Amino acid sequence: MNPRRIEEAALNAWPALQQILHDGWLLRFADGYTKRANSANAIYAAELDLADNVAFCEREYAARGLPPIFRLTPFAPEELDAHLAAQGYRVLEPTLVMTRGLEDVPAPAAAEGRLAELPLDGWLAEYHRMRGTANSPAHRGMLRAIPSECCYAVLMTDEGAAACGLGVREGELLGIFDIVTDPLRRGQGYGTQLVQGLLGWAVARGARVAYLQVVEANEPARRLYTRCGFAELYRYWYRVK
Repeated sequence: MNPRRIEEAALNAWPALQQILHDGWLLRFADGYTKRANSANAIYAAELDLADNVAFCEREYAARGLPPIFRLTPFAPEELDAHLAAQGYRVLEPTLVMTRGLEDVPAPAAAEGRLAELPLDGWLAEYHRMRGTANSPAHRGMLRAIPSECCYAVLMTDEGAAACGLGVREGELLGIFDIVTDPLRRGQGYGTQLVQGLLGWAVARGARVAYLQVVEANEPARRLYTRCGFAELYRYWYRVK
């Protein structure tokens, strides 16, 4: 799978509330909710001076009361990382983009739990309950802005919801986001069942490749995704002051 195509699909699947495309750089703004949706991404070949583009990004984020954050992917100019380091930007959250083919994914089947699709508001209630966080208007606005088909999935058992996550299908690609397991029920395989359920949901709709993004330091999540057949495709990291 072409890494750039995965990158484009991931940006579509996790939309910002506002964005600016400037000389091949995509600036994303979402009231500070997640670095992915509030960072500058150098994606395509630029014509302007690199330092001028960095300064442009800094001004745009400052104008919105946000810190300038740069997301460094394999598509960014090679000199950008060193330039930001010289300007006092430090590396934060190295992240893996992982993919797997779906040719061998079995049809959805009942297991210890079952996958249920919820309306957005019901899913958000479960998501924040499991994470122990407050509902975020920015998060809700971003999810409502996703242009592709979504599966707001909850793994149900006799004891109630055990895990939840989001699947976003764009053509033959499935993006997996926001996977969380109930804190009292972790280590029992529910996260694995949820991911497998999302894979089956996507296969039934014609998807052929799945992708996800996981912070390198999150070893439990990396083990889960490896068990589910995902392997690293490329990496990215952030530069922040």
